[in-house]
Amino acid sequence: MNNKEYLGQTVKIKIDRPFGSKHPNHGFIYPVNYGYIPDTVSGDGEELDAYLLGVFEPVDEYEGECIAILHRTNDDDDKLVVAPFGKDYSDEAIDALTEFQERFFEHEIIRSNEFKKK
Repeated sequence: MNNKEYLGQTVKIKIDRPFGSKHPNHGFIYPVNYGYIPDTVSGDGEELDAYLLGVFEPVDEYEGECIAILHRTNDDDDKLVVAPFGKDYSDEAIDALTEFQERFFEHEIIRSNEFKKK
């Protein structure tokens, strides 16, 4: 599946870096739940990663809506941006909430107004 096809879709995330956990190698704390979409393959050969925004407690998995794609322009590892149904975040908010990790990469936020649920 092309990553852009996830926009507006319901996705189920397996969380392997829950809210408040510490990265095992780099030591930073995750201010959001972070995980992946099982049974997918991203540009880096690993499963497609996803930031879960708007859920402020650790969770093991979550089903939500893909509201954007964080496309890294200097790395082959796009990230989905997932939120609870009906919740949206501005590009500025997405940048602020993912800055803990994305500050090391150049990226653009891909969105589509067409995906909004009626």
